[in-house]
Amino acid sequence: MPVRRERSRFLDRRVHVQGEPVASYPARAPEAERGAVRRVTEVGEEVLHRPCREVTAFGSSDLSALIDDMFATMYVADGAGLAANQVGVGLRLFVYDCPDDDGVRHVGHLVNPTLELPEAPDRRLLDDSEGCLSVPGASLTVPRTDRAVARGFDKDGTPLVIEGTGYFARCLQHETDHLFGRTYLDRLSKRDRKEALRQMEDRRADVHAQRTAKSAELRQT
Repeated sequence: MPVRRERSRFLDRRVHVQGEPVASYPARAPEAERGAVRRVTEVGEEVLHRPCREVTAFGSSDLSALIDDMFATMYVADGAGLAANQVGVGLRLFVYDCPDDDGVRHVGHLVNPTLELPEAPDRRLLDDSEGCLSVPGASLTVPRTDRAVARGFDKDGTPLVIEGTGYFARCLQHETDHLFGRTYLDRLSKRDRKEALRQMEDRRADVHAQRTAKSAELRQT
């Protein structure tokens, strides 16, 4: 899920890491400094359209390395969230660095998540523009609930409860969709889906050029 432009500069310095407030935090999660940038899969590739497998090997070096690589890839792609199948790995895992509508920055990863959404009469849908790193360059309006609670585990198997509102709630819903083999295109009408694919065709080359340039810039720092 891409960073929303008007939210790319956080409104304040409040940061929650793995659901808990911290006094300070770097501009990029430390995992990204250890990680390697991977190719982002694109809509139409099989791994994006099938349900992901549960993670069973908690505490493994392979899982830690995957999370590091996902953070590095997410930042190069200018993303607010990234699911494992977006780097070609069909596991139930996503990472995020995303603000909510109150300006609080949320950073972390979640393994084997389940999502809880409000029910009527508390359910409130918000229409907002939404894109996807696997649909490069496209952006369409998608209704999502304004609140979400994701339950899962960290890479070591410690239980986590992550609560999101506003844009961060949208991010949690978007990334969890990926783990079921769905992209935001599946929530669009046929007409809007066609428009999203048209936008992708028109802008894809520019997006890839920007990612290549950013990757090269990061390697030099």
